Amino acid sequence: MTTFALVGAGPGLGLAAARRFGTAGHSVALISRSAQHQDNLAAELARDGVQARGFTADILDPGSLTAALREAADTLGPVEVLQFSPVPRADFMKPVLDTTATDLDDPLAFSVKGPLTCVNAVLPGMRELGRGTLLFVNGGSAVRPNPDVAGTSIAFAAESAYAHMLHDALANENIQVAQLIVPGAIRPDAEHSSPKALAERLYALHTMRGGFRHYSEPMPA
Repeated sequence: MTTFALVGAGPGLGLAAARRFGTAGHSVALISRSAQHQDNLAAELARDGVQARGFTADILDPGSLTAALREAADTLGPVEVLQFSPVPRADFMKPVLDTTATDLDDPLAFSVKGPLTCVNAVLPGMRELGRGTLLFVNGGSAVRPNPDVAGTSIAFAAESAYAHMLHDALANENIQVAQLIVPGAIRPDAEHSSPKALAERLYALHTMRGGFRHYSEPMPA
């Protein structure tokens, strides 16, 4: 059995994606800062017959991220799929004219150093398997900068550039890298951007292995 590692495990999209990949036969590693949240999600997934376990890490702490992902692989099986979809902090979203250089430290650590750390932790195992998928989930500001949320706009753009370079660099190694852009809010009643619909889309990106950037729905005009 191989592992679906979810970085940014939460009760919305995270739980839906964990359920989708888990019911397809992967064990699930739930990575977040809160052990209690992990336990709650793991218990809910267990009711669906999904083997899930929590691993505590802080995205702003590279050492804890690396340790969590290595422990997940040792405990549950090699990581075949990594999903990086943590929710940015509210203080990352200042208007551009109110943003200082220091204000960018945590957003860039969160959205660039965080995924880079995760990829470096799981890539050797994927290469040993001979396959793998790296999934990045971002909001619309990753492709259309929003001056009201400068920190995430800048950091998401940098994350996008990193992920796109990975897509090209790993194309010949049977390791798929894909980004899913969700232009609006994730809502249970949304046709294309509900947690369940997005989880299905992410699973399709893993199995169908197409291009790099995909949209849950068209960007607003």
